[in-house]
Amino acid sequence: MDAGVICGSRVSHEQACVEDIEDAAGEDVRAVIETLLDADGVSEAFAIQTCNRAEAYVVADSVGVGQAALERVHGSARDDVVVEMGHEESLRHLIRVAAGLESLVLGEDQILGQFKRAIDIARNAGALGATLETGLTKAVHVGERARTETEINEGATSIGSAAARLAETELDLDGKTALVVGAGEMGKLAAEALADARIAELVVANRTVPHAEHIANSVDVPARAIGLDSVTDAIATAAVVVTATSTSEYLLDPTDVNDAGETLVIDLAQPRDVHPKAAAVEEVVVHDIDALESVTAETKAARKSAAEAVEAMIDEEFDRLLDAYKRRQADEAISTMYEAAEQVKAREVETALTRLEAQGELTDEQRETVESMADALVGQLLSVPTKSLRDAAIEDDWSTIQTAMALFDPDFGASRSSLSERDRPLADSESDDDVSDRSDDEIPRFVLESVSDD
Repeated sequence: MDAGVICGSRVSHEQACVEDIEDAAGEDVRAVIETLLDADGVSEAFAIQTCNRAEAYVVADSVGVGQAALERVHGSARDDVVVEMGHEESLRHLIRVAAGLESLVLGEDQILGQFKRAIDIARNAGALGATLETGLTKAVHVGERARTETEINEGATSIGSAAARLAETELDLDGKTALVVGAGEMGKLAAEALADARIAELVVANRTVPHAEHIANSVDVPARAIGLDSVTDAIATAAVVVTATSTSEYLLDPTDVNDAGETLVIDLAQPRDVHPKAAAVEEVVVHDIDALESVTAETKAARKSAAEAVEAMIDEEFDRLLDAYKRRQADEAISTMYEAAEQVKAREVETALTRLEAQGELTDEQRETVESMADALVGQLLSVPTKSLRDAAIEDDWSTIQTAMALFDPDFGASRSSLSERDRPLADSESDDDVSDRSDDEIPRFVLESVSDD
């Protein structure tokens, strides 16, 4: 049975600035997951880190154990920006994240891909069990439904496009040169959005130049690719610079922009690519991801009706998810009950057959009769408890289910010392002669009658 409870914690753009998110993020998702799994009492773990969120989840023995484990990955984030989540809140939030309702750009498509990659990382780390796997699978399902059945992702659907929109509001891009640093998904989206904004030239910089060349060749404006060692020279001729790398240290410091002149720098990276002191350089304006709030507010207003439809979808799917958990928990309790009954049945059937064999050889048909009778007894005796456990799950009566798990522990009959001499199975040292000395009244009458000669 699912022995644990889900606990989650998040630091996101809703209540935290980019610096807070940096403080809360781990070295990488795999490292966060491994840290969580190392905590006592944690059986499953999941984490997702993007440019505007750092979130972690565990399945733990108790809420207290789970919260203690999550504190290990908060880093130096301020307590007032960390949101702790209980079991159901964690599940609902995961669904909302995958559906795009928790994104800075409402309904963005990129978060679903990031979500799936985070699942793959957790799965490859052996961190997912039945509890989180079920919830994460449901989240992906709802995320896909939201984008195919509603218009939540119509129009500008990425932080990259929001960055280009911000640049257009602050300067005239017509005929200007734009520099994008980073050739990942975010860099690609920013490059495409800037190319659509009537720039004269696009420069794409990346540590691996062929990746930058791929983006440069895909846009409809003159474009070229450079390595990161040429970025400082490229900044000198660019009117707008968008950074979106995955480096763990600052990529640009004040010296890199000293001779840039009038330049707009938009830093989309997490952790940040641009040193905060670069904003002090004359004529250089630096924005981080927090500055996109004003741009994304327009998108949120335009997608209000679609968001309402997705919210209704989430309510429906969330109820189904909880029902699935309840059914599985009841089924596991029932399985435990039947497993215990099967152990007792097998032991007692073997005892009865051994005693009967001592009185005369049994035919295969007679043996089948005894076994069938035992199966029927188990089925009839457990029919009512089975229904009661399923009803208990539906009514959230977990105390009844836990009691059943304790009462029907499959190992409860393993110790022969706890059995009476009359009820215990034959000991290894007990011979057939010893059995034959037992009187018929030691054998249940229905067993005797069922195997008597015609």
